[in-house]
Amino acid sequence: MIKMKTLILNYEYPPLGGGAATATYNLLQQLKDKKDINVILLTSSVGEYKEEDIGSNIKIIRLDIGKEGDLHNQSNKNLLKYSFKAYRWIRKNRDRYDLIHAFFGIPCGFLAMLSGKPYITSLRGSDVPFYSKKYEKLDKYIFQHLSKLIWKKSEYVVANSEGLRDLAYEAYDKKEIGVIYNGVDIDIFKPKEKEDGFVVVSTSRLIERKGLDYLIKAFSKFSKGKDDVELRFYGDGNQREKLEDLVKELGIEDKVKFFGETDREDIAKVIPTAHVFVLPSKNEGMSNSLLEAMASGLAVIATDVGGTKELVNSSNGIIVEKESVNDIYNALEKLYSNRELVKDMGIESRKKAEDMSWEKMGESYLRLYNSIDG
Repeated sequence: MIKMKTLILNYEYPPLGGGAATATYNLLQQLKDKKDINVILLTSSVGEYKEEDIGSNIKIIRLDIGKEGDLHNQSNKNLLKYSFKAYRWIRKNRDRYDLIHAFFGIPCGFLAMLSGKPYITSLRGSDVPFYSKKYEKLDKYIFQHLSKLIWKKSEYVVANSEGLRDLAYEAYDKKEIGVIYNGVDIDIFKPKEKEDGFVVVSTSRLIERKGLDYLIKAFSKFSKGKDDVELRFYGDGNQREKLEDLVKELGIEDKVKFFGETDREDIAKVIPTAHVFVLPSKNEGMSNSLLEAMASGLAVIATDVGGTKELVNSSNGIIVEKESVNDIYNALEKLYSNRELVKDMGIESRKKAEDMSWEKMGESYLRLYNSIDG
């Protein structure tokens, strides 16, 4: 039997990165030991070049990109180093792959396009033009045109939510874009008995686009006169010091706790005992953290961005406008004053999460691989 040889490109993979890293990790877990496919993941290293094997059919190659400091964000310098080194590897090892699966249209989809081999592009969020106002001019004059070319030449283009797909169509609507959702491990993330009081949690990276300053300001207003409330952050990022300073400035250090980078296994132990999960993102594709909170049986407050509305509605949470302190405050007040509603929403969150799985994601991608005659 001839094995399919697939090269996966993603510059982030645990411990580097965020949601796309988690999705790539879980995709490899689903492809592990499959008899009809060999996989190479070409990613970035923390430190020196490394190779490791997973199961009988997967090799992970970590390129040294000089990564230092913040593990959750890649600087432009990091991305350029990864791109140059990955390009050289792709050119030198053409006999080791028949198909490329690129996570992120830029830079990985661009590298795949240059290879001349068939490729699939997985859109994750930040790689979609106009996802962030930060790069609005670059998107308009460079990235939109480059993305069109990458998507047009892809065998398949896949978004991780309908919301992200719709945003991609605004940039280019001549290419059909499919949707393959992220999954969640419902055996690891599951409901537990709630602790006393009213605990609000966030498990996002502490970065600017997550909008966590709006949550802190809303919580400051909400917590006045309440001795049984607490806000907990599990995660790290380049905004941590700024957020901690904001907490001090508002005088709520006794009610807001930062626990730093936390392993998924540990998060699965601590968040189910909380009551409400808040995702105040300014933009989002499909949040793994949101899915994990839902599987853990939490009511949700989330901004109306990306794929959030595909997971959250009035049955399991409250949708709020992005960058709105008052909306978050009002949602917290509503849930605090109605614990039965919190309980009911948590039950519905779990039910919704049970329909999402990494197995489904893996099967969907494997079908795409098999449909391409490399």
